[in-house]
Amino acid sequence: MGLFVAFFGFVAVCVIAMVVFAAAALVIKVAFKLILLPFKLILLPILAIGLIIKLAMLFVIGAVIIAILIPLAILALIFVGPFLLLSSIT
Repeated sequence: MGLFVAFFGFVAVCVIAMVVFAAAALVIKVAFKLILLPFKLILLPILAIGLIIKLAMLFVIGAVIIAILIPLAILALIFVGPFLLLSSIT
């Protein structure tokens, strides 16, 4: 009977130790979040500016590609148009 009580006492101590360990981990996690919050608030506008610049560059590259392809399509239609008309007649 004494061994049975000792075993459940050991289990209870282990459960309490796990709860204390989890609480300590939570406290450390919250502390690191609070410590790193100013750095996060400083870096967020810099990252936002970088993201805006990146999106603007992608937009500009897409606009340039479209600006190049439209005249090429017009030239292709100018040169291919007579052949298309000729092939549709015969």
